[in-house]
Amino acid sequence: MNATPLLETHRLSKRYGDLRAVDEVSFEVRPGEIYGLLGPNGAGKTTSISLACGLLKPDSGKISVGGLDFWNNPKAARRKMGVVPQELALYEELSGRENLEFWGRVAGLSSRDSKTRATELLEALTLTERAKDVVKKYSGGMKRRINLGCALMHRPSLIMLDEPTVGIDPQARANILEFIKKMVEDGVGILYTTHYLEEAEDLCDRIGIIDHGKILAEGTLDELRGQMGDEQLFVIEGGFANQDPEQWPGFLDEFKVVQKKDKQMVVSASQEGDPADYLKKLLAVPVQLENVTLKRPSLNDTFLKLTGRDLRE
Repeated sequence: MNATPLLETHRLSKRYGDLRAVDEVSFEVRPGEIYGLLGPNGAGKTTSISLACGLLKPDSGKISVGGLDFWNNPKAARRKMGVVPQELALYEELSGRENLEFWGRVAGLSSRDSKTRATELLEALTLTERAKDVVKKYSGGMKRRINLGCALMHRPSLIMLDEPTVGIDPQARANILEFIKKMVEDGVGILYTTHYLEEAEDLCDRIGIIDHGKILAEGTLDELRGQMGDEQLFVIEGGFANQDPEQWPGFLDEFKVVQKKDKQMVVSASQEGDPADYLKKLLAVPVQLENVTLKRPSLNDTFLKLTGRDLRE
C-alpha cells in the first residue's frame, strides 16, 4: 500500500519523573486499515494515543498526520482526527441527539449540518428510536455507541479508539465492532487499543505489541504468530504455586517457561524433537500433573513470550 499514512509516529517518548511511559514508539496507520496497539495495563497504550492526537506533547519524536507535521499546524491535524477516549465524554443530562449535535458544533459544523449528520449517525448506530432520551437512561453499550458517534460528526479520516468496548455486554460489543468494520471500507484509518485479544484477531490488519513503553513486535497476525517459529508449546496443569522449575534437575536444558501460574504452566521445547519424548519428560517432573497438552502457537502465545504476562493483567 503506497498511500501516505494517515498517522505516523516516529520515536515518540514521554517521561514522568523516572518513569518512561513511552519509549521511542514508532508506528503508522494507513488508509483503510485498523492498526491494533496491544499491551497489558500500564504498557503505554493510552499515553501513546494521547501523544498521537496532541492531548500530550512528546518530550521527543515526531507525529505526522496525512504527511504533515502535527505540531506545525495542530488545528488542521485535529480536523482530520476523531478521538474516542476510554472514559466517556458525554453530557448525561442531554439526549443522544443533543450530544451529537453539540460535538458537531464544537468540531466546526453548522447547526444545519450538525442536525443532518446526527440523523445519519443515529441511524447507522441503530439509536434513532432512543435519540430523544437523555443519555443517563442509556445502557452501557448505547453510551459507548453515542460516544463513538460524537467523534465521527466531522467525518474524520483518522479515528483513534481507546478500548471502546470495555465494560459492555457481548451483544453491544458485537454491534460496535461491526460498525467499526464498515468504517474502514470507506478508506478511514483506525488506531485501536483493546484488552481483548479476540477483538484484535478479528479486527486488526496489523498489530503492535507494546509493554513498558516500547513496541516489542509489529506485523500482521500471521507475521506475529510466525515469531514463535516452529516451537512446540505444552500446557501442563497441576499445582505449581510453591514450585520453582529452575530447581528441577535438567528441566531448563529441555524446556523454556513461557508462563507460570499457580495451576498451569506453558512451556516450549528448547530444541526440535519428537513431541512424544517431550511429553514423557514433562510427566516426570516432581509435581502431580492433572493434564498435559501440545498445541500450536497462537497470537496469545506470542504476546506471552514477548511480555511474560497476559493481555488482561
